[in-house]
Amino acid sequence: MGTLKNPVTQDDHILGPANAPVTLVEYGDYECPYCGAAYPIVNQVLQCFGPKLRYVFRHFPLTQVHPNAEPAAESAEFAGAHKRFWEMHNGLYENQDRLGPPLLFELAEALGLPQSELRISIATEKYAPKIKSDFLGGVRSGVNGTPSFFVNGRQHEGSFEFADFVSAIKPHLPASTRS
Repeated sequence: MGTLKNPVTQDDHILGPANAPVTLVEYGDYECPYCGAAYPIVNQVLQCFGPKLRYVFRHFPLTQVHPNAEPAAESAEFAGAHKRFWEMHNGLYENQDRLGPPLLFELAEALGLPQSELRISIATEKYAPKIKSDFLGGVRSGVNGTPSFFVNGRQHEGSFEFADFVSAIKPHLPASTRS
């Protein structure tokens, strides 16, 4: 079982309060079908635990098998620079069956982001250092596929089914809040 080598920082994409008793970190790839299948379950887990859970998404594009993963991650980072990361993140997963350049620009337009700047960001790989940092942190933590999850710094060995997440998270909650 791996442990999270890179601590969560302000440079991460985070949902939930900093003082939540449980932190769930995902290493994901926007083109990975398993990540796409995990996406609605993660949202269900977030709803279930509310402010008791902090969620962090980190990029782990498997570019050898998913050619659109890197541009999608670049698009998410571009949106993040405009304070719209989560909207782009959601749009990428909710439209995963159409993942490719047309979708990236369509989502940017829908979010009111300048398509010309996105085009330049993707072409120049402006956010590649952040994406590579996420990826290397995942490798150091024992990630070898996506999605990979960590619960309070320990790699989640179970499936990404709702019941398995609940079973992994509950023991980390204070006894008074486990129900």
